[in-house]
Amino acid sequence: MKVGFIGLGIMGAPMAGQLIAAGHTLYGQSRSGVPQALLDAGATACDTAADVARNADVIITMVPDTPDVAKVLFGEGGVAEGLSAGKIVVDMSSIAPVETKEFAKKINDLGCQYLDAPVSGGEVGAKAGTLTIMVGGPEATFETVKPLFEKMGKNITLVGENGAGQTTKVANQIIVALNILAVSEALVFASKAGADPAKVRQALMGGFANSKILEVHAERMLKRTFNPGFRIALHQKDLALALASAKQLEVALPSTAIAQQLFSAVAANGGAGLDHSALVKALELQAAHTVTPEA
Repeated sequence: MKVGFIGLGIMGAPMAGQLIAAGHTLYGQSRSGVPQALLDAGATACDTAADVARNADVIITMVPDTPDVAKVLFGEGGVAEGLSAGKIVVDMSSIAPVETKEFAKKINDLGCQYLDAPVSGGEVGAKAGTLTIMVGGPEATFETVKPLFEKMGKNITLVGENGAGQTTKVANQIIVALNILAVSEALVFASKAGADPAKVRQALMGGFANSKILEVHAERMLKRTFNPGFRIALHQKDLALALASAKQLEVALPSTAIAQQLFSAVAANGGAGLDHSALVKALELQAAHTVTPEA
């Protein structure tokens, strides 16, 4: 396929790389430019999002937040300017479900189809092509794009109509945040009690407490490797979506609110750009004890 990819950052670049490796023709555009590695692999750089849309049949966006998607799609030089009937727009960012439905309607009014397809799995999953992809939109459009999804991910689910993919991603981010919080609490507790947190982690990985968070993020906590990954600022954005939606739905999310406050504490101390596993820093500050394994 002729694929356009807009947003070639930590996640977008390796995702686009998977498509090139699979033999698809790729047109790219990003605020920071198209990475040289993608150009070397055969990608074509475009000056604007509209140029990407003119060249591609399927246009993928992977940018940080709802206003960014709105600008890329409908701003000056945006995707909408380059669309012609029959093309497909796939937003793989993590944004608000309500606005997603509005974006889909605008794209549909131009004679094109729209999928919201946010992902989970982080940079590791993007590089390995093993992302979880949660999709909202028409089934026929999903089937058309599915071969592309299969090059970027392994667990691919059409959840429902437009907006359902983003709703699923919000739920995902609630679970991930609370798992990071649980692992953080467990390791801080173990370390403060005098146990070697590295050995505690090793023991827990053989039991019912095992999880991907314990496997990957706990190791980051122990090694103090908080380079993203997935930035705290982005997880704050996702939890803000969760809490705002919960207010509209009159649903209580008390644990999510606590996780958001702890992320905010780390961000307030200069950690907004750190990996979300750095949430442990907020608990360490309270305990006056850093999670480090014994020498």
